[in-house]
Amino acid sequence: MTNASRHNAAARRARLSDDPPMSTPTPTTPLRELSASSAVADVSTDGAFARKASTFRASFGDGPNDGAHPPVGNRYELVVSLACPWACRALATMALRGLDDAIAVRVTHPVWARTRPGDEADTHSGWVFVDDASRAQPSPSGRGAFVATNSDACGPEGVASVRELYEMVRAPKEQRFTVPVVWDTVTKTIVNNESSEIIRELNDPKWNAVAKNPEVDLYPAELREEIDAVNAWVYEKINNGVYKCGFAVSQSAYDEAVDALFDALDECERILSRRRYIAGNVLTEADVRLFQTLIRFDEVYVVYFKTNKKFIHQYEHLSGYVRELYQMDALRASVDMNHIKYHYFASHPSLNVHAIVPAGPNVDLFAPHGRDGAYPR
Repeated sequence: MTNASRHNAAARRARLSDDPPMSTPTPTTPLRELSASSAVADVSTDGAFARKASTFRASFGDGPNDGAHPPVGNRYELVVSLACPWACRALATMALRGLDDAIAVRVTHPVWARTRPGDEADTHSGWVFVDDASRAQPSPSGRGAFVATNSDACGPEGVASVRELYEMVRAPKEQRFTVPVVWDTVTKTIVNNESSEIIRELNDPKWNAVAKNPEVDLYPAELREEIDAVNAWVYEKINNGVYKCGFAVSQSAYDEAVDALFDALDECERILSRRRYIAGNVLTEADVRLFQTLIRFDEVYVVYFKTNKKFIHQYEHLSGYVRELYQMDALRASVDMNHIKYHYFASHPSLNVHAIVPAGPNVDLFAPHGRDGAYPR
């Protein structure tokens, strides 16, 4: 049995799939309403998914005399879900730079739950912390029972949900209660909740004094133009593109998104046939950003988001690229496939009411990647 097979078998055993529902949704709460005020509800008039912008965009070192959010150790907490690709790109960057001893991490339970369980009129479901890691958590619709280790009992300031952090700082009404969040434990505020900016900030030399790997530069000057160009189309067509496929509510919106997605994956395949990494021959933030989508693709997106024209493991160069990155300790540490599968298949009742988690496809990510050697080829 391969490592991947053992992992997936263990995941199926860990999920208490034969347990009866712990609760059942009330007839007065439509399934779509359970996802209200979350990203699932963000669709345009033509049925296309339209992600809302993040609203907390401060930098470390802002303010008079560099004092608002100074880049120092033991002051900040990074709030993540190990299921969320946007949060995990920040987690991976932190590990690559060796900032894991300088910045604390708080991990949510992967399955969304009611964020105000005592208020029957408030149907919002989102990221929560579970005080007992051994306790099974049902989906928002009351189906399934999911035990998730590797998560925390509470968030910063003892909160039970990410929503509470946003409400503590009086976030704008249009702001979704998303992760990642960088929390300043001194000023008691959110520094930044935009993942693309967080990873750029963590890569900045201003963190070198507390970084174990200060020599790591994921945004080298000589590749910045290429990194920015790659990031732009990868975000639009791949990172966000899978969500445009999965959250589309019209056939035309889905068709447009899925065609753009696979055109972009074909372009990645062409690029990776002639250079080792997506923006050049050294690892950069562009790889960190792309990897978090690709590692979820075969396990989740092919089934759940209907991106089923082709698996990543069916691409010669993309598949080797994913294996190479996964075999890097810092990137692999940002991947928890149990959290990933539990979240997607159990958190959105409008897409999967019974919260059934598929078994496969059992890709061996430790197989030789074949990416060593000289480039271009």
